[in-house]
Amino acid sequence: MAKLLRLFTQGNSGACRSGACSFAISYRGWIAFLSITVALSMETGGLASEPAPPKPERIPHSREIHGRMLEDEYFWLRERENPKVIEHLKAENAYTAQMTANVKPLEDKLYAEFLSRIQQTDLSVPYQDNGYYYFSRTVEGKSYAVHCRKKGSLDAAEEVMLDVNALAEGKPTLFAGPLAVSPDNRILAYSEDLTGGRRLTIRFKNLETGALLPDTIENAAGPFEWFNDSRTYVYTLLDHAVRSYQCMRRRLGDDPAKAELVFDERDERFSLEVSRSRSDAFIFLASGSMKSAEWHFLSTDEPAGKFRMVEPRRQEVEYSVEHHGDSFYILHNDGATNFTLVQAPISSPGRQNWKNVIPHRDDSYLTGVDAFKNHLVLSTREKGLPMLRVRRLSDGDEHAVSFPESSYATGVSMNAEFDTDLLRLRYTSMITPSSIFDYHVKTRERTLLKEQPVLGGYDRKLYTTERIYAKASDKAEVPIALVYRTDRKRPEGNPLLLASYGSYGAPSDAFFNSNTISLLDRGLIYAQAQIRGGADKGRLWYEQGRLRNKMNTFTDFIAAADHLVARGFTKPDRLAIHGGSAGGLLIGAVLNMKPELFRAAIADVPFVDVINTMLDDDLPLTVTEFEQWGNPREKGDFDYMIRYSPYDNVAALRYPAVLSMTGLHDSQVCYWEPTKWVARLRDKTTGKQPILLKVNLESAHGGASGRYERLRQNAFRMSWLLDQLGIQE
Repeated sequence: MAKLLRLFTQGNSGACRSGACSFAISYRGWIAFLSITVALSMETGGLASEPAPPKPERIPHSREIHGRMLEDEYFWLRERENPKVIEHLKAENAYTAQMTANVKPLEDKLYAEFLSRIQQTDLSVPYQDNGYYYFSRTVEGKSYAVHCRKKGSLDAAEEVMLDVNALAEGKPTLFAGPLAVSPDNRILAYSEDLTGGRRLTIRFKNLETGALLPDTIENAAGPFEWFNDSRTYVYTLLDHAVRSYQCMRRRLGDDPAKAELVFDERDERFSLEVSRSRSDAFIFLASGSMKSAEWHFLSTDEPAGKFRMVEPRRQEVEYSVEHHGDSFYILHNDGATNFTLVQAPISSPGRQNWKNVIPHRDDSYLTGVDAFKNHLVLSTREKGLPMLRVRRLSDGDEHAVSFPESSYATGVSMNAEFDTDLLRLRYTSMITPSSIFDYHVKTRERTLLKEQPVLGGYDRKLYTTERIYAKASDKAEVPIALVYRTDRKRPEGNPLLLASYGSYGAPSDAFFNSNTISLLDRGLIYAQAQIRGGADKGRLWYEQGRLRNKMNTFTDFIAAADHLVARGFTKPDRLAIHGGSAGGLLIGAVLNMKPELFRAAIADVPFVDVINTMLDDDLPLTVTEFEQWGNPREKGDFDYMIRYSPYDNVAALRYPAVLSMTGLHDSQVCYWEPTKWVARLRDKTTGKQPILLKVNLESAHGGASGRYERLRQNAFRMSWLLDQLGIQE
């Protein structure tokens, strides 16, 4: 695992899953919701009953591919620097403001409710690393975290390493990346992104004097690691497509021109990442695509040394590496769909020396391994749920960590120390706030360190959570987690919001969000479907929902919606759906397939223009994601992708109400995808339901960067949703 200091405030902004945070992830991943304040633009004090929606100019644009002519009358909206494009986006914002003016009082009420449940001045659970306790805190009225540490004891004086609020002063947007403290504890490396476009600037701060060093790294990808001399470091740079393609080595104080190129990844399907082993003995350099991987390693005591390869890359073979003693533990899928664990000597770690440790299991997906001095922690997925198993290294004895609820989310939290019998883990469910535990691997006792406070008298006993299963078209069982207020459930059905993701193997687990309480208390049921394309039920569940199996993602979601109606939880005129990014692709596809099933839909930064995007190699992520979606230049892939591409399949149908959100600086799903999609939906729909677009002109894929802005944005989204479902208070 990377031993970067990932200091995030524990709260309601989301929980991290293995390898990335769930609302700020790699690829076209799940997002933190966008936020923008738009002034009304009206000539008089009154609001017209039917304000006219913006109508962008229709300019013919055609391209032929595989003998088929693709027409795109809104292709010109890609011209970001064209003043007419910006004018149109502002017109969309003004129209959305007019169309939602009636729910502004509800938005304000929801915002006040959301804010009232949050402990605004708060403290994360400290963790120990290299003689210091690290933590972050928030201050009421401040949007960002303050990152701190204490030397030797929690009773020691607090040392503020980085106040992100001060860093953000005078900047419309700021996203702070992970922190990395040098092994001698003197120098802090931190990163900042002023647009959300994922191009970071890394800066260095002397923690003893507080002075900024002149060293600066531009165009960085973010992961950063120190060698033990506390002067030499490695980092990665981005190419034109925002792909991490070069690993560089440099020393503090050196001329940037003297930076050494360590590795140049020329295969555009692959991206680089550096990390430091928990043992602190090695720096790893991993190059990975969506179907294969290659790892290199170098001792942290050899700042000028040469990286060695673990095992050469092979197509369809993925692997990752953990260090322990004189061995590497290697997790791989060579002949093992759900992955298996092997051990190899550091002196010759190639596959010819791999020794089996954990055999492959059809019913257990081995998603990660964390190595400690005396034990391994195995992260798995079984029956659609995340699991943690502890394996004692002395004799191989293994046990599972038990959890009390039928639907939940869990995972390894921040565990910086190698020699420890305590496992720090996180746990949450739809009714249990985000919690941090220390689990004693010998006694199997669990100590609650912190449950995120929910102010205002939250009583989890008022709510019920269930786990049910829908039958997919091929009889596969699709898990659905639900939560509702017990005394508000109606025999005739309730308003219901169904959400999912269904891509990249990312699971749709049951997390707690205090904002949802406002929906449940108003009688709404919230449901989360674990559809194919995610790896909720194992690696095969993921494989059955990508490339030329992608249609399963959409039919699974429709099956889940149909099942909720059949079971009496809701009715089509009370059913709303939500997805973001690749989950927005899901929303766009199912609206084309069965629009009559839904009353309203929210699509955040939706990946809806699949064919045009995947034909443009200059866009970020396109080439790296051929192995996710397919390459439309290949006729077989094109013929399959064109079947579901939301933008290409908009037709003369009675679409439900739609709210889509985007950010002008989004490099993962460019703003023009939802902008074009909304325009075409308005052109084609035979119904009269509103179809709205809201554009954050200062943000990107992750939406608003400040916590208060995110709350405001969510209040806007939910007020619109409740209004569409007939709830105005």
